[in-house]
Amino acid sequence: MADIEDFAATGIDGQPVPLSAYAGKVLLIVNVASKCGFTPQYTGLQKLWEDYRDRGLVVLGFPCDQFGHQEPGDEAEIAEFCSLTYDVDFPMFAKIEVNGSGAHPLWKWLKKENGGLLGIDAIKWNFTKFLVGRDGRPLKRYAPTDTPESLRKDIEAALG
Repeated sequence: MADIEDFAATGIDGQPVPLSAYAGKVLLIVNVASKCGFTPQYTGLQKLWEDYRDRGLVVLGFPCDQFGHQEPGDEAEIAEFCSLTYDVDFPMFAKIEVNGSGAHPLWKWLKKENGGLLGIDAIKWNFTKFLVGRDGRPLKRYAPTDTPESLRKDIEAALG
């Protein structure tokens, strides 16, 4: 697959979402969880979305329960938590796997395109982030410890 537009995912509302809907946008794709030490990053992700969406940034949240059972809820519970606790209104998707044989094809591709440290592609924890350029190609991978605020320079460069 050549770029982000070749993929689709299920929205948190259960509806299919072709990622071609975000053609020409800069994407920040994040595997998220509601009960993680990094969960407060939702605040920063929402702030990036608010600050840059008019310039073409879209934050995409993909809940994942592969790390310490930190996303135990179903999609309705996740959506309610994100809305009520962090006032999240950026696009959220159905729970996925990011590692292993059941990994979502998008995440398999993102890992292949932007491998991790020491050549290990596996996602290490929740709140791993991928920045995708307007051309649909991944630009950079960020560790869970990289705060949303620390990505501003790269996001502004990608937005042009």
